[in-house]
Order: sequence, then C-alpha cells, then structure tokens
Amino acid sequence: MKDERSIVYVWEYPVRLTHWLNFLCILVLSVTGFYIGNPFIHAYSSEQFIMGWVRFIHFIAAYLFIMSMIIRLYWSVMGNKYASFKTWFPLSSSDMREVLTELKFYFLISKKPPKIVGHTYLGGLTMLIMFAIFIFEIVSGFALYSVTHSGKIWTVLGGWLLGIMSLPTIRLYHHLFMYAILVFALVHVYIAWYSDVYEKNSLMGSIFSGYKFITGKEQDLKS
Repeated sequence: MKDERSIVYVWEYPVRLTHWLNFLCILVLSVTGFYIGNPFIHAYSSEQFIMGWVRFIHFIAAYLFIMSMIIRLYWSVMGNKYASFKTWFPLSSSDMREVLTELKFYFLISKKPPKIVGHTYLGGLTMLIMFAIFIFEIVSGFALYSVTHSGKIWTVLGGWLLGIMSLPTIRLYHHLFMYAILVFALVHVYIAWYSDVYEKNSLMGSIFSGYKFITGKEQDLKS
C-alpha cells in the first residue's frame, strides 16, 4: 500500500532565522575564539592590528548571537507549538524512556524511528542542554570582557562570575564548551541527515522551507 504523505508547516521563519544565525555566529566565534586563545598568525608591525580585528569580529558575532538567543526565547513563547519551550523538558520517566529509544535508533541498534512532527524527546532535551551551555558561554564571555572594562553593566552581565570562579578557570571552561558546541553541531547534522534518509520526511529541507512531510501517524510532544 502506498504511503500517503501530507505537508505541514513546522518551523516558522523566526525559528529558521535564528537557527542559521546561530550557525554563522558559532562558526565565527569558534574560529576567532581559537585564534584569541592560541594566535597562529603574528603581526610584524603595530599597523596590522591582527588581534584587535579578530577580537572585534568575535565581539560583533557574540552580540549577534545574543540577539538571536533573545529572539528564539521570545518565539518559544509566541510561536507555534513546534517552537514552544515546553518541548524542551521531557523529564518524566516515560519521556526518558523515549529518549533511550531514540538513542538506539541513532546508534543503529533499533530500526524504530521517532514518530514526532517537531522536536523529538531527545531533541527537546538537547535544546535545553545547549541553551544552558550557550548562556554559560555568554556569561563567561562577559566575565572575561569585564576584566579590562569598568562599569556596573559588565559586572551584571558576567563580571559577577569572577566571584565564583578564578579567571583561568572561566577561560578554560569558555574554551572547552566551544569544543562541546562543535561536537554537538556534527552530531546534529548526522541525526538530521540520517532521520531524513530513513524517514524521507524532508527534515534537512525543512530548516530552509519550514515544511515537513508527514504520514499522519506522527505525534506531538505533550504540552
């Protein structure tokens, strides 16, 4: 029997916009952040100002990333059910069992794909963890910035973290979480690609168009 499929509008424009803004910002922040931590190009005169330009680009990307985060958090309240923050908390025992089922599928242990239209249980939990990491990166970044800048605004935005952690520790975690984000990005691409190939639901294309193919057997996370 032929599998009848329909099209549903899942990812609204603000979700897609912030997704690609985050991608570009993380790419720029990672490259410039790695250079700031371990300069591999050296200036031969004071007029070149290489580190100054790299830091400037890093700060611009950081502020753009913060704005993207604010937009995404706002849309998690104002957007459709697929964008809702409620999908980020699959913390009940039954939800965690679904997470384990999904992990078996992505590790090729099971052939049972998650039948969910928007974020899966694992996807929702991952969103929660990644947002926590993003917030730490923002706060720790402002903490590092506050060392060379005076003013209460910098203390409020991140300088207070210096009262909890030492400066080298903040710098270390800020750097290590960068690698964690890059690993997440690679896993994210694999999961999206594998799910798209297996389920043929246009998951990869949906982050461009917003639309996914569904069979009608899918479910939504509990709201």
